[in-house]
Amino acid sequence: MLKRSLYMLVPLAVLLAVSVLSCLLGYFLIQIVGDRFTLSKVISKTTLIFLVLSIFPAMRWLKINRSDLGFASGKTLLKQIPQGFAFGLLTLLPVLWLEYQLGIHSLDPAKHWTGLLLAQKMGLALLLALLISLVEEPLFRGLLITSLGRKMPLCTAILVSALYYASLHFLRSHSEIPSDQATLTSGFTLLGEAFGSLFMPLYLPDWLALLMVGMILGVIRTRAPGNLGLCIGCHAAWVWQIKISKALSITHFKSPYGFLVGHYDNVIGWLVAGWLSLVLLAYWVYRRFRGL
Repeated sequence: MLKRSLYMLVPLAVLLAVSVLSCLLGYFLIQIVGDRFTLSKVISKTTLIFLVLSIFPAMRWLKINRSDLGFASGKTLLKQIPQGFAFGLLTLLPVLWLEYQLGIHSLDPAKHWTGLLLAQKMGLALLLALLISLVEEPLFRGLLITSLGRKMPLCTAILVSALYYASLHFLRSHSEIPSDQATLTSGFTLLGEAFGSLFMPLYLPDWLALLMVGMILGVIRTRAPGNLGLCIGCHAAWVWQIKISKALSITHFKSPYGFLVGHYDNVIGWLVAGWLSLVLLAYWVYRRFRGL
């Protein structure tokens, strides 16, 4: 039990190591780029790059290959991504529709979209959504679940992966340090602030929603050995819909039902957390009914 608990902390140790490295490197990078980017942004992006790059030595060390991560063959993978995308549309569109019906969102009258501009916005948002899912899914539903699943029950591995996935989204620093005022220790100040933001009650509903997102993607990933493509498509569909909603609408937090969405992206929150919990519950009931 103790070994299992310690193994759960290995991803945290890796995160801390790359964060420290990013804080040190960020100081030198900010001297080069100047005020074009904030120090917190440089550290955040550098940390993400290091985390993604860590997949390759970790695969070698853990003797994990491409199929172990959940990648199917080329043709199957290309079929899975649109299938997962369709599932992502079906699971989030009802929530977005309800948020508009409840008056939480409304179309922004200050924005005037032509058909061409809207198509360009939707296309760019789709590319960004695919890029995000192609980065995050191999890391969280690929490497993390695969490695954790070797040391603990699969359901525990899914939960731990989801915990890391949800929490990493809120490692943010909101302080701005100009490049001419940055010192070698400035990054560590921002790092402490970022970890402190994990405990802000304001983001609790958003964190719970992302935890449910991680759980559902983990379940999809582990239903069959080569299901990572489904996770990539589903994740991309969710991100795409959120980006389009933010671009087209304004959020009314002071409306009677405004509390149902959080402040992370103005879409996820209590409503998404509750809805995805019901989706997970329905899947569990289905498996029990089928005796799976």
